[in-house]
This record gives sequence, structure tokens and C-alpha cells, in this order.
Amino acid sequence: MTESTVVPKNRPDQAYISCVIPAYNEALHLAAFLNDLKKTLETLAASYEIIVINDGSTDNTDQVMQQYLVDAGAAGVRYISFSRNFGKEAALSAGITYARGDAVILIDADYQHPLELLPEMVQLWRSGYDMVYGIIADRSHESRLKRWGTDLFYQLMKNGSKLNIPRNAGDFRLMDRRVVDALCQLPERNRFMKGLYAWVGYKSIALPFQPLDRASGVSYYSLANLGQLALTGMTAFSTLPLRVWSGIGAAISVAAILYAIWVAVSTLLFGNDVPGWTTLTVGLLFFSGVQLFSIGILGEYVGRIYEEVKCRPHYLVDQDVDTGPVSTKQSD
Repeated sequence: MTESTVVPKNRPDQAYISCVIPAYNEALHLAAFLNDLKKTLETLAASYEIIVINDGSTDNTDQVMQQYLVDAGAAGVRYISFSRNFGKEAALSAGITYARGDAVILIDADYQHPLELLPEMVQLWRSGYDMVYGIIADRSHESRLKRWGTDLFYQLMKNGSKLNIPRNAGDFRLMDRRVVDALCQLPERNRFMKGLYAWVGYKSIALPFQPLDRASGVSYYSLANLGQLALTGMTAFSTLPLRVWSGIGAAISVAAILYAIWVAVSTLLFGNDVPGWTTLTVGLLFFSGVQLFSIGILGEYVGRIYEEVKCRPHYLVDQDVDTGPVSTKQSD
């Protein structure tokens, strides 16, 4: 996914915009965020809808949304609650599937994605871009371990995949209807959305931004979660680990042949007066470890295949409350 020369498209000035908000334990600030988002959308679209996906929250997010839906200002909000926590990738997939707008915006509910950037995103979309994605301009506020892991992941993906996944790009983005339709055609269960955004292609442009502080609470995306997501992305879009261990296996085989030749020549010339049990034991343990590790990598790919062939749904919906899209003053 790269920046491309813009070709003018017939984009409606009176657009219908959908906003997808994955929510997990966002009860403290969710209602306020929805109100602020509405105020922004009223200046950008002729009509809009906001789709809140409750991804099995364990706080009172559901109660907050139920109360919000009975208030007079709930028009334009669709509330979808999962039967349990299926993960952010599933929540984004659900929102994309249910979205009906000419353009779809993905945004988090914690205020870290600046609402002030939405007008620029919409303007870029109207100028001809199919996808406008936010990239984090500065990661200096993150831990050194997280920055190192992020750099390693993008370097591995660059070397092991034909896809160009933009560095430091996240889920904060605007997508044209045809991009959304393309994403809805992708059936895989192990979903790595950043890779899927890149895979569908289309004319795209990056929009740098600096994440704001969370309105409240803490991030529930731990380093372990990020590591699991990176592993999903690596196995879904790259065969680099398999190729690396194929190369290691070939190198070990060559080394073993050379060692065998050396032992044969040494025995013929000098005899074999030293048994060498230590060398044999260490070599056996080392190569056993290498084999088990390589089998584990192969097992990750086989496990992904196993998940795919079961064809289970990405998520299960517990409730779906739709107040319908709302028209703004722009449609007058």
C-alpha cells in the first residue's frame, strides 16, 4: 500500500459516513466520546452512523450503552455486542461488515485518535484517495522494548513478504466503500487487519499524527497481546520463518557432511584414540533442540490451517440495536 497519484473520482459532497468504534472496557468515557464524535460528523457528512462494537467488555460498557440508547441523542448510533471477547480484529471486521456508508472511518473510543484529523481525512477522500491511514509520527513515548519489537516486526515483514505494510500505521483510517467491500470478501479466520488493508491495495495516503493521552483507564493491549498479533501477521503474510529454518537446516547438513569428512580423514591418518562422548552428547542435544524449534514454527502454520478449515465465524453477536442513520444540516 503506497501513496499514488490521485485520479479524480465522483465522490459525493453529501456523503454518508460510517464510523466504527471497537470498545473494550471503555465505559468511563464512551458516552462523552460519542457526543464529541457526533459534533464532528455533523460538519462533515449529509448523514452518518456510528457503530459501536462491544467486544465482550467486563466493565459496565453495556449498561452505559443501554442508557445512551434510550436518551434523545442516541439517533445515528448502532450498538452491537458480542457474546464474549473475540478480539479487536474481530470487532473491526464486524464493524466493517455492518457499515453502510460511502466512506467508513475506524477510530478508537479512548480519544487517542484525534477527532481533529477527521475533516482532513474526509477532504483527502473527496480529492480521490480510497484510503487515508494514520501513522504514528513519534514513538519516543513508548517503552524501549515495545519500540524494539515494533522495529523487528516491520523489518521481518519487509524482508519476508511481498506486501508493503506501512510502518507505524494502525487501524485509525478512512476507507472508501469499494475498499470496505473488498475487505468483506476476505474470508480468513486468523485476521491481521493491517496486512489485509495493505493486501486490498487501492490509492492510499498516510496522515501523520501523534496519539493523545487516553481519556481514562489503561490500555488492555499488553506486550503479550502485541506479540501474538505480530505472530499472526507473520504467519498470515510471510513464509520467512519457514525459509529461515530451511536455510538453517541446509547449513547444518553441510556442516555435518564436512565434519564427517574431517572425522574420516582424521581416523585414517591418526587413528581414533579419543572416544569423544562429550562432543556426541552436546551435538545430540543441540540438534534435538533445533529440530523441536523448527517443528514448533511449522506447527504455527499448521495450527493456522487448522483454525481456517474449521470455518467458525469470526464472532457471535449477542445483541444488535440499530437506531438508523441520522441526517445533518448539510442535507438541507
